[in-house]
Amino acid sequence: MEKAIIVDEKTIPYRFNGVSGPKYLLRGPRADVGMVVIMPGEDFQTHYHRKIEEDFFTLEGEVDIYIKGEKTTLKAGELCHVPPMHPHYLINNGKTPWKALFVKAGYDPKDKVDVEWLPGDELPELS
Repeated sequence: MEKAIIVDEKTIPYRFNGVSGPKYLLRGPRADVGMVVIMPGEDFQTHYHRKIEEDFFTLEGEVDIYIKGEKTTLKAGELCHVPPMHPHYLINNGKTPWKALFVKAGYDPKDKVDVEWLPGDELPELS
């Protein structure tokens, strides 16, 4: 039988210099749960997942997210659902950090495909 767990997010550093990027609070067995911070002027490389879906819930700030090349600005209190096979790119064009909760489900830590794409480019074929 599985046990309930409690994780204090303050004890886990963010990936980029401990202050920004993603950090995982829970990895599997059925989903990943984490926090992400993108500082003003910072971006997160375009990528997609073949099988898993990813959700972002904005806690603070704003971020521009491009999904299949289409731009949307996420604001505090908004949830964004990204289905499988949807390349997504995030950039903070604002003046304050963007902080969000993310959930990726089902669980497959190898299901990430990086894509060389920036706004204004043509999206490449997905494999």
